[in-house]
Amino acid sequence: MIGTISIHARQRCLQPSHGIAVARRTTPLMIGNTNTSFNLESSNSFYFSTTTKEKKVIKANISQGSAGMPEFMEHWNRGLFRKVGYGLAAASVLSIPTGEMLLSTLLTTTTAGYWYLGLRDIKQPHQTIRRNFPVLGNIRYILESIRPEIRQYFIEGDEEALPFTRMSRAMVYKRAKRDVSSMPFGTKRDTHATGYEWVNHSMYPTKLEEQRVMIGSNNPLVKQPYSSSLLNISAMSYGALSDRAILALSGGAKIGGFSHNTGEGGVSRFHKEGGADLVWNLGTAYFGAGTFGKDGERIFDPEVFTENAQYVKMIEIKLSQGAKPAHGGMLPKEKITPLIAEARNLPYPVEHDCNSPPKHSAFSNPYEMCDFITRLRELSGGKPVGIKLCVGQPEEFTALVHAFVETGKYPDFITVDGGEGGTGAAPPEFSNSIGTPLPEGLSFVHAVLVGAGLRDPVDKSKSKIALIASGKMLTGVSLFKSFCLGADVCNAARSFLFSLGCIQALKCNTNTCPTGITTSDPDLTWGLDPATKQVRVASFHRKTVHVAVEVMEAAGVNSWSEIHPSLMVKRTGVGTSRDFREIFAHLQVKKGELLEGTGPERLLEAWDLDDGIISRVV
Repeated sequence: MIGTISIHARQRCLQPSHGIAVARRTTPLMIGNTNTSFNLESSNSFYFSTTTKEKKVIKANISQGSAGMPEFMEHWNRGLFRKVGYGLAAASVLSIPTGEMLLSTLLTTTTAGYWYLGLRDIKQPHQTIRRNFPVLGNIRYILESIRPEIRQYFIEGDEEALPFTRMSRAMVYKRAKRDVSSMPFGTKRDTHATGYEWVNHSMYPTKLEEQRVMIGSNNPLVKQPYSSSLLNISAMSYGALSDRAILALSGGAKIGGFSHNTGEGGVSRFHKEGGADLVWNLGTAYFGAGTFGKDGERIFDPEVFTENAQYVKMIEIKLSQGAKPAHGGMLPKEKITPLIAEARNLPYPVEHDCNSPPKHSAFSNPYEMCDFITRLRELSGGKPVGIKLCVGQPEEFTALVHAFVETGKYPDFITVDGGEGGTGAAPPEFSNSIGTPLPEGLSFVHAVLVGAGLRDPVDKSKSKIALIASGKMLTGVSLFKSFCLGADVCNAARSFLFSLGCIQALKCNTNTCPTGITTSDPDLTWGLDPATKQVRVASFHRKTVHVAVEVMEAAGVNSWSEIHPSLMVKRTGVGTSRDFREIFAHLQVKKGELLEGTGPERLLEAWDLDDGIISRVV
């Protein structure tokens, strides 16, 4: 005997499915020159022993909680594979004299397929399970491949699944099809759970007319201000989406009177054909606004920009996006079709891969960016020009605002994209872990602009810079929440894809989207009928905005511009809750405070440019 250890377990038990059992009574564990194992006294308790019978009991209970292969497959091996194969071969030979051609053919075909598949599994070097368990090992990969579909259709609950729950998707489908989207019997949400949010309604609700937001009207340099809907289609490029999807979105935006952001892939013929009010997303590759430089890099071309600017209502300079901030991209020249080349103003056939670098070449610091904004406004004939970003390092944004104040040159709008935003394809690390989520990013941008005197916290319609929020906008309350955090307008991408028929198959990066939305395969895009889908896009928009306005009325405000943070409340713990003004303390900043050296401490820290943090960009 080497030693003795006594283990004392609590009077508690976990079910065997957890793979752990806890004793109901105190029992000793003897460690010596014998094999020690657990003995289950019942399904809910154990003591320690060394008998073979008890070891089998433990093994059986542990296997019940296994997440690996079925137990019967563990007895399968290459030797057993061959024995079964020999048996099938013998049965095939013996079936020939019987004269049963169907039986003989079936056995022979099965045997040949069995040996072919099994020997191929053994020979391939890539998957250990197939090598160790030929033929049957393929079952694991088959089940794994259909697991998402099985879960989506048969297992997941209404409030499960990400990025959008089944209940959320179903609501979009109903509103797009003009089906009944009301809820019977009350909410299914746990209103006492931490994180639950609600709107503080008024005893004196109001009655509102159609709500529109004028962008650029407070800047004398803007000659063509734009009247925006509260909800618009966010940036999605032609190429990332199919031609029919773009046509349906643009057509729906025209019917509903809202805008359609082109994405950084340029203004395609399908954007124009749909007839929507277009917002041109100008990325680092300057598609539709640039040419190739000497070394194959993309550079801005003012003549090309001016030619295409006539088709759009606003221009949005993309600095970053929530799904993959500070990450560029590359479109191989082999994938550039004539229509994609046309939209991106590329020569065809293309001689170079089309690279979208992480940052712009037209400017390298905040002051040059201010000059670029002014230049684009002049080249476009006085149309509103804005920027799009996902908030990263706070000091870099405040450095940008410093430049706005010092030069008197500023964008007409800023689109804040949340880290929860979507994209067709991005590295998981970027989508999962980089970029500030929308509530924190939007409220910070709004607070800094208020502190710099560029936004009015009481009447947002008087602000010099409009704010557009982008990130999982799907319901009237999600719009209202963004308005509480400082937004004037909201953009949505994936919710509009649901209105087109997206089933969240998560095939966006494979060119096999079954609904014909995120694929260029003509056999798949053929199924998407733009004439039908554009009506559904418009219907979803109309109903969602209508509900958002009803929420405003319930809150007792007279305009979208009066919505303030105290109207939204979040449960922060058991029996405790705080409104957004308390949660996001920087929203308590007063107009112009930062210019006077006062305001919330965190904002003052970010506003201070003398600490050396952002010297590299100033």
